[in-house]
Amino acid sequence: MIITAETPVKFDRKKLKDVSLLELYKNILTPRMIEEKMLLLLRQGKIGKWFSGIGQEAISVGVASALNSDEYILPMHRNLGVFTTRQIPFNRLFSQFQGKPSGFTQGRDRSFHFGTQEYKIVGMISHLGPQMGVADGIALGNILRKEKKVTVVFSGDGGASEGDFHESVNTAAVWDLPVIFIIENNGYGLSTPSNEQFKCKSFADKGVGYGIEGISIDGNNILKVYETIKTLAESLRENPRPVILECVTFRMRGHEEASGTKYVPKELFDIWGRKDPVSTFEKYLISEGVLTEDIIENYRTEIKKLIDEGLEIAFAEQNPKPDTEKELRELYKPFSVNDTSSPSSTKTNMRFIDAISDGLKQAMRKHSNLVLMGQDIADYGGVFKITEGFVEEFGKARVRNTPLCESAILGAGFGLSINGHKAMVEMQFADFVSEGMTQIVNNLAKSHYRWGQNADVVVRMPTGAAVASGPFHSQSNEAWFFKTPGLKIAYPAFPSDAKGLLLTAFDDPNPVMFFEHKALYRSITEDVEDDYFNIPFGKARLVREGSDLTIVTYGLGVHWALELLNENEDIQADLIDLRTLAPLDTEAIYNSVKKTGKVFVLHEDTLTGGIGGEIVALITENCFDYLDAPVMREGSLDTPVPMNVDLEHNFLPKERFKEKLMKLWKY
Repeated sequence: MIITAETPVKFDRKKLKDVSLLELYKNILTPRMIEEKMLLLLRQGKIGKWFSGIGQEAISVGVASALNSDEYILPMHRNLGVFTTRQIPFNRLFSQFQGKPSGFTQGRDRSFHFGTQEYKIVGMISHLGPQMGVADGIALGNILRKEKKVTVVFSGDGGASEGDFHESVNTAAVWDLPVIFIIENNGYGLSTPSNEQFKCKSFADKGVGYGIEGISIDGNNILKVYETIKTLAESLRENPRPVILECVTFRMRGHEEASGTKYVPKELFDIWGRKDPVSTFEKYLISEGVLTEDIIENYRTEIKKLIDEGLEIAFAEQNPKPDTEKELRELYKPFSVNDTSSPSSTKTNMRFIDAISDGLKQAMRKHSNLVLMGQDIADYGGVFKITEGFVEEFGKARVRNTPLCESAILGAGFGLSINGHKAMVEMQFADFVSEGMTQIVNNLAKSHYRWGQNADVVVRMPTGAAVASGPFHSQSNEAWFFKTPGLKIAYPAFPSDAKGLLLTAFDDPNPVMFFEHKALYRSITEDVEDDYFNIPFGKARLVREGSDLTIVTYGLGVHWALELLNENEDIQADLIDLRTLAPLDTEAIYNSVKKTGKVFVLHEDTLTGGIGGEIVALITENCFDYLDAPVMREGSLDTPVPMNVDLEHNFLPKERFKEKLMKLWKY
């Protein structure tokens, strides 16, 4: 049956006992009463913003009531019923709404933009869609641990237009992940009606395109939602697979209160008002002899008391006091590691690429909960053959080929972290990371600061030019992430550093962008320790030592600088290989600059907007009194990377660096 606005709500209690029906009624009444109070407070100016779910409560409450309490739910901002049904204390919810310290984000984020491991809820971010890939990762974690659990993730009908929806549903289908993708079809995406959002008559029709089940139900019928979720969850726990579940409903308020509802025809409110999920269920229970006016009054009195008590606590709470040290400290989950490299250990001469592969293997052996994901990384071993042979040792469950969907897989990495795993996501080429920017800069980078959930994810980034691969396989894009708080960035220039830093990246519970220059993969070798060892982040490597000037660089730039110094033995320079860009070893830079008085900053990235500009600013601000010459820098031309070898050679800064360094030396 196609569910329409005119379809009446028909309840069927089946075998549900009176006590279960009363519990469902109390659970659906609770968010309605909270919402009514919030709208009153909004008019009084006591809260600043509100996204109303009035008219859609049956979906949230039915879902949360049907699942086990240890199964994750990923709701959105009209799913207050998920939070209340999971028994989150009202005062904590109200503190969250007001940005108070007892909320789940300590005043750092709004309304339902938070998660809580205690209640197994992972809230949304403002970008619609990214939470669906996270659900895939949570479900994958359950599969890997052989736990019979289902994961439920919400999307609106508008959000289902996002690429994340397609990527995540497709990945779940390919991997047989027990995820229920709920689409709350309420007729509008903000003010845009459904006929301007999509052509399909029902979102259930999308299921066949992914080779999975698609179901459409009346989202205003709490018994239908509860029964459907209960049945699906029992089935998916035993036979893991994804399902699309469309819940047809209607948004009785504006997108948020300030936007109003003038764009909605009035007759729709009349029709859907007769299908109100609270009042229709209430009338049904009265007709069944389950509910009485006395019980209703008792429930309302009890809920009102809890709301008033919660608000009193929340309003009395002080606003968070600004504490710069605390803000910066809580950007990351605490982590420290010592340098465990040893000159006396046994070593093997390795290429850069072999050191990466060896580090990956040792990390997989140490961390049994580590999962590798990427395009073609399983049997094929990746385009650079770094993971060749890994499937034979670790199996396809932990070394996973992925569909072409960077966003969903990065989201899955975050979901794995939420569910107690470590994840590595390999970008086939660093250029392709643009497909997953939201997951990296808005989910991975911000989650610990926002609600204390670390993202234990390493993103490997084969990067750089000098290999005649053109504009889309050669970009240096580390600066995209350098400005994003919450990310750590490693960029080794030598095989030993590549292995030691990679092992540290996997030990670190925070998100790490790990850049590997493709031109170095097979061009340089070094004796590398055979055993597991760590190199701490934020500790630069002094490759050469001298008193004439300081060269600050990283990646391929280190080898350009070495070549120049080898050709000009009269130049006695401190050559600083940064090794990590975030954290940045400013102490090593400042100490060297104060010694030499001259400094040159070099990087392969384009000159404008590159990391070099920030380093120059730091040096000028902190070492000005010690400078004997202007701070110099060089980077690639401000153009895309050309493919032709001669054009690429001209694009790269190597020759310009040599000319400018000689001028600085003679200054």
